[in-house]
Amino acid sequence: MAGEREALAALQRIAAVAGVVADADHVDVHRVRGQAGLRQFVAAMFGDRPTWLRALYRLRGLLARLLGLRHGAAAGPESMKPEDVPMTPGGKLGFFTVLAAEPDAYWAAGATDRHLRAVLAVLAVPEPDGRVVYDVVTVVVYKHWTGPVYFNLIRPFHHLVVWRMAKRAARGRNIP
Repeated sequence: MAGEREALAALQRIAAVAGVVADADHVDVHRVRGQAGLRQFVAAMFGDRPTWLRALYRLRGLLARLLGLRHGAAAGPESMKPEDVPMTPGGKLGFFTVLAAEPDAYWAAGATDRHLRAVLAVLAVPEPDGRVVYDVVTVVVYKHWTGPVYFNLIRPFHHLVVWRMAKRAARGRNIP
């Protein structure tokens, strides 16, 4: 898929995430188009947790406990403004730590646990008509036998969650 290759090539040019991309056991890319700037898009993705998403996160907690994994805070505050999106490496957004960010170009954050390491990146490419193409990329590296077990169990839900978050953000939902 051309979009996935383009997104991976862009990620490999970001030094802070290039090693994770090179070691990836799983990569997925969800492409959407929207009007918002990068910070607005990320704020809209993370600042929305409908009831169905909170329920899935509780189920994820049960699975995590069964596999002896951590189950921390949700992926961000209940509501978020664009200025709340950390853009400095080391900044925190829920259980993610910002690895690299460039205004209106990309935002990449990671989460590491005993079983896997994950990077979530949002790449923004402006189009001539004023819209923006967003590639929301997930990169996963397994660190322990529980990594593929866990991720393969949540994978269908992961795709649903990321896709829905990206679609809502692209439509401008929850953008202050």
